[in-house]
Amino acid sequence: MTVLHLADDGEAADLAAFLARLIHYDRAAAVRLQVSGTTLAVFGRPPSFEVLAIRTARLAKPYENGLDVLLDVTVSAGELLESLDESAATAVVPAAVTGPPWAGLLPPRGGWRQEPGLPGLDTVRAMVAEAVAEFRSRIGELTPERRTRPELDRIGREIWSRPIGDTALPVRAAHAAQSLGFLRPAARATVPDEAAWALLSSGTWLRLRTPYGSIAVRRAGLGALDVSVR
Repeated sequence: MTVLHLADDGEAADLAAFLARLIHYDRAAAVRLQVSGTTLAVFGRPPSFEVLAIRTARLAKPYENGLDVLLDVTVSAGELLESLDESAATAVVPAAVTGPPWAGLLPPRGGWRQEPGLPGLDTVRAMVAEAVAEFRSRIGELTPERRTRPELDRIGREIWSRPIGDTALPVRAAHAAQSLGFLRPAARATVPDEAAWALLSSGTWLRLRTPYGSIAVRRAGLGALDVSVR
């Protein structure tokens, strides 16, 4: 049995909140876990947003007995959430599952550089709120016979594919960050908001970094090049 010892109960609570939000969008959600030193990275893909969400957590030690072995496994998000003991700050790693296709296609580990043009946190949050309001308004204006799935998808693609500021990051990435709790003020963050808030790029990937997690997305129109398969 592999037990992860998180740094404190706050790390456990934040990880539990992230898993619960993923399960809200997909009750059968899977997550890929990777440990590097005393950092746990949890990758998930909320289906409604077509992005990859990454949440990291600090570990007191990688494994129950301090074993110097690697952890890289895809598991059920629900089973991992059930195994979390927030008061003890521990989690039992569930049995591996057959991962969905996205779990084998992760962003690169390194080579990230900061991209210019990302507006401030408050501006991005306002853009998400405006996009949500516009989507609801336009849906509400549709007659019953026009309220079809293709029409809803068309309106959604039009709104959520718009770029944020002078960047190539689509609004849907920020919407996903908001929905997963990544755009809240950094009350517990170990680094200030201004240091953690950034847009990064590596190859065909863009990553919105926040104090609470990251959202990664492939740049539009660049095909399936430079995919890191691990």
